[in-house]
Order: sequence, then C-alpha cells, then structure tokens
Amino acid sequence: MAPAVHESSIVDRRAELAADVEIGPFCRVAAGARIGAGTRLLSHVVVAGNTTLGAFNVLHPFTVVGGHAQVREGQECVGARQGLEIGDHNVFRESVTVNTSSADGVTRIGSHNLFMAGCHVAHDVVVGSRCVIANGVQLAGHVSIDDWVTFGGLAGVAQHLRVGQGAFVAAGAMCERDVPPFVIVQGDRARVRALNVVGLERRGVPPASVSALRRAFAALFSPAGRAAGGLSFDDALRDLDRGDPWVRLLADWLEEPVRRVRAAKRGAPKP
Repeated sequence: MAPAVHESSIVDRRAELAADVEIGPFCRVAAGARIGAGTRLLSHVVVAGNTTLGAFNVLHPFTVVGGHAQVREGQECVGARQGLEIGDHNVFRESVTVNTSSADGVTRIGSHNLFMAGCHVAHDVVVGSRCVIANGVQLAGHVSIDDWVTFGGLAGVAQHLRVGQGAFVAAGAMCERDVPPFVIVQGDRARVRALNVVGLERRGVPPASVSALRRAFAALFSPAGRAAGGLSFDDALRDLDRGDPWVRLLADWLEEPVRRVRAAKRGAPKP
C-alpha cells in the first residue's frame, strides 16, 4: 500500500511517509520530513524542515509545521540539527504554525492535543499531551506547557515560562509569570484567580483530592487565607499539608529550583 498523494502536491523523494498517509491537494512535504501512519494533510499544508509527525495526526489547510525559528537577523541557526517532533492523534486547525528549534535540539509536541485556528508555537517550545489551545494563542520561544492545559482564545505566554499541568489560561490572558498547576489565570498581566475545579473534575480527580487542593489554594494564593495565619507565600508553601498526592504535585512544582529563581525575580504568584 502506497501513500495517497494528490497529483497537485509536491513531496520530496527524501521524505519518509508511512504507507497509509493521505496528502490532499496543494501540499508540500520537504526533504527530511517523516510522517507516521494514518496522518492526513487535508490541503495547502506545508511540512518543512527536520520534522517528525507521528501517527493519526490531522493537519487542516494552511498549517505550516517545521518552519525555521523566527529570530532576529544574525541569530539564525539553520541546519539539519534543528528539529520538530510531534506525537500522535493531534489536530492542527487552519493556519497553525509550529517552528523548529533555534539551535541544536527540538521543538516537541506530545499527543492528543487540539491546536485551533491561528495558533503559533515558537522555537524550542515543549507542549505536553491532552492540551487544548484555542484560536490565536501565541506561545513564545522556550515555553514549556505541561499536560492537560487549556488556553482560551488570543492568550499569550512570554518566553522561557512554564504552564503547569491542568491549568486554565483564560481568553486574552497575557502571561509574564509561570502559571502554577491546577489554577485559573486571567488578565493582562495574568494573575492567579481560582482553582480550576471544572478541569480537575473532568479529568477524574477524586473529590477528596479536589477538596485538598481547595485548601492548598486558599493557603497559598488567597491573601485573606495567608493573613489569617500571618504567613508569607514561602511560609505557606513550607507549611502546606502534603498528605494528598495532588497537593504534593503542586508543592513540588512550586519548589523546583527554576521556579524559586523566578519567584525571587518576579515575586510570588498573586491573586
């Protein structure tokens, strides 16, 4: 069985395509691209550069994956060692762009993600799995997105930041600080507003753990909660009850050395 390639599309003979790949009209697949089983390029799709697409991905019209990093003139680092790796069962809607890394290494996307129309994933970004990234979201270079994150439309994340698992970044939010796991952030500039209870319940987190996270959230992010105990953010984090595994995940993420450096530079997350 040979790949199904529309006669109007251009596929470089040095590209590697699984037998059941489908490539619709007016697509271009460059040398070095690798496309896995069951993946479909619907039409007007470009797969450029050193790009690996896993199995059963769907790319809608005018999506471009594997384009070179968008960096200032004189900083270009273009060669075979700049790459993009995409997992399985992802959907890229119209006009999504995903760039390769800017130096040795890869931009990496996991599996079961939905990228809605007009998203941009910049160089050296890492996106986990089961994320929903709504229309027009912009992820700057070197951003790290953990699993199960949801973005509202037109949100943006500045360079070198991380968004923790299960977070909800509200529509239009402009993130200049790391986003902790399991919270909702909103605003320009984005601040922690609430616990993402709906996301936790949809994910199947046990009710007892949701309650434990509510208590942890109040202790860490509620000024009234901290004031009642006379605690700073660091004090509240140190004294947090970590008996619940989901609370431990939150506390461990907040205590990672890179998080603490950013907290010192930028201040603890604010409500």
